[in-house]
Amino acid sequence: MDTLAPEKVRLPEKPLFVCVLGNTETAYIEGLSAAGKTAKLTDYTPAGDAEVLETGTIIDIPILPMTPPYDTPTPALITRAALSITGIPHVFVNAGLRVLPAKQVPLIDIGGKPGDDIRKPVAVHDVEDVFDNAFKLGEKLAKEHDLIVIGESIPAGTTTANAVLQALGYDGNVSSSSNSNPLDLKKQVVADALKSSDITFGSLRETPLKAIEAVGDPMMVAVAGITAGLGDTPVILAGGTQMASIFAVVKHMGYAMDDVKIVTTSYVVRDETANFAELAAEIGAEYEGADPEFGRSSFKGLQQYEVGFVKEGVGAGGAIYLTAMFGHTMEELRLKIEELCDELCKFGDINRVAEADI
Repeated sequence: MDTLAPEKVRLPEKPLFVCVLGNTETAYIEGLSAAGKTAKLTDYTPAGDAEVLETGTIIDIPILPMTPPYDTPTPALITRAALSITGIPHVFVNAGLRVLPAKQVPLIDIGGKPGDDIRKPVAVHDVEDVFDNAFKLGEKLAKEHDLIVIGESIPAGTTTANAVLQALGYDGNVSSSSNSNPLDLKKQVVADALKSSDITFGSLRETPLKAIEAVGDPMMVAVAGITAGLGDTPVILAGGTQMASIFAVVKHMGYAMDDVKIVTTSYVVRDETANFAELAAEIGAEYEGADPEFGRSSFKGLQQYEVGFVKEGVGAGGAIYLTAMFGHTMEELRLKIEELCDELCKFGDINRVAEADI
């Protein structure tokens, strides 16, 4: 990523990182999401990610966001490290949380509700109202900032993304936070969801918000609204197939996408169980795959990213990209992440909560 050196690009003067948080009951389907030790515990994941991004550790959330057996850290730590190094501010948007983070984490509420299981007739409620609220937020941010990077945290988001893409007429496999992508289960859930809403392949291409309403999640409508409201302000959609699905939604709503780029991690781009690069080309999206070079880390938890665990989330790819954009090396970023990992692991050793007590 040496092409991002400061002397080769015009750096934004007032960038902002926006993290959109939400929950969907789709995550309750056992085996679908790896963003939680059990399906029900995924309710805590977005709030926990917000606490870690804001403070470096968990506060009210009783689940340490580290995946055993090697304490693979939440990508929120990657994003926190990157924003710390670059000095870029951040805000959180509540798109529809079931569990709120601690009061120390400030939230912008746009009136969204947690999503239902996409196999129900309606997955996201009040879509048009939430989109309008998010659009107004985008307009406000456009007056105050010259680059907006949008990340997300919502378990089961790749499955809802797949369903929306199918409704818009785009096929393909989506990535997973697990090193063993449960594609068969995802495909079955998506097929059941489309059937329950009487949707056929591509039948909602002209009405993309209806696709989110029927088979999407609350994070999607929030990010779509913010992106549309930003107008010609440069936007980085920081994520993989979830952000690709949102790019497609906003594009098919008729908004210009010339100033929107998707940036994810190299782990998503290289995922052989998915087809991110082909999907990006099909929807007409410019993209980058940021490589944090975790294979050079001495931490086993970070090395797990290299073998397919976690891969992306909380805007990690976009945050890594920002680090390089502002002239910092991947070694500098890794050292900061390792420092934060060490602190979080020590906190966990003192404050671990048994699952049975949750």
